[in-house]
Amino acid sequence: MNIKAYGTPAANAPLKQMNIGRREVTAKDVEIEILYCGVCHSDLHTARNDWGGTIYPAVPGHEIVGKVTRTGGEVVKLKAGDFAAVGCLVDSCRECESCKHDLEQYCLNGFTGTYNGKDKHSGTQTFGGYSEKIVVDEHFILKVPSNLDLAAVAPLLCAGITTWSPLRHWKVGKGSKVAVVGLGGLGHMAIKLAKGLGAEVTLFSRTQDKKKDAVELGANEVIISTDHNQMNSVKGKFDLIIDTVPYVHDVNPYVSALNINGTLVLVGYLGGLEPILNTVPMILGRKAIAGSVIGGIAETQELLDFCGKHNIVSEIEIISIQDINEAYERMLKSEVRYRFVIDMASLKK
Repeated sequence: MNIKAYGTPAANAPLKQMNIGRREVTAKDVEIEILYCGVCHSDLHTARNDWGGTIYPAVPGHEIVGKVTRTGGEVVKLKAGDFAAVGCLVDSCRECESCKHDLEQYCLNGFTGTYNGKDKHSGTQTFGGYSEKIVVDEHFILKVPSNLDLAAVAPLLCAGITTWSPLRHWKVGKGSKVAVVGLGGLGHMAIKLAKGLGAEVTLFSRTQDKKKDAVELGANEVIISTDHNQMNSVKGKFDLIIDTVPYVHDVNPYVSALNINGTLVLVGYLGGLEPILNTVPMILGRKAIAGSVIGGIAETQELLDFCGKHNIVSEIEIISIQDINEAYERMLKSEVRYRFVIDMASLKK
């Protein structure tokens, strides 16, 4: 089927309206009318081919919330009229050890991304949520708690699960001491979720101007990472530090803030560390530096259910699809509190 979308034909071209093809609904498929789609840094990087490998035309968007319009004959999870969500994954091999353990995000044969992937049914590329509709296998569809604001749910599908997964993996709970580096789309969700799990939460920030927001979001303390005395005051304190900074930066000062057996997990930056990592405090304190990416389908549903129970959603600014190019520029300047979400009704204009 042909539908309306917003995408880009080339790395140096702005996003614009275009038509794309979606596969017809098969026995296990769910068709969703997209109501809202969050805007992620990954969308921008893919549109501009910052990571290489972008297939054009590219239609970004992997924080999708909408309403089920059709289902295949074998679908049991949802029915027409239900609210549903789609995150970063629309398929995986489902046979490898990772998939068998509900870790589709680490599929050993490569998962199928919601955009810039290869649709195993049609053999064509996948297109994301900046569009009218999407067709996805029911295994990769998520149920949305009815009490949550639909627009503010959208960023949970990437920013939310990216921070929830390490919180769960490192067993954060009541009494845990958690720190978050960086207060943006990921960082603000890390604070909310860690607080919801009962942890004592600290924000590391380079400047004082984030302090008020951090406290309102649930942080118990804000430590200015450029202040030597403040950094010394939290030496050896934290069980887990979630580092959300999306560019190269010095992680060594944060390693010193870990306690014995503590872990710093990188969720925002892809690439080599500079300056070089000093292993001395790691070896002498059995400290670890790790990485983590989104979560599997079961874990993402767990996140949505948790957010429904605790009434946790993202802080958002709603935009029209026609403003997406301006939103990308603002996002690069961190001029959003804290996540853009597209009202996809604007695509009908």
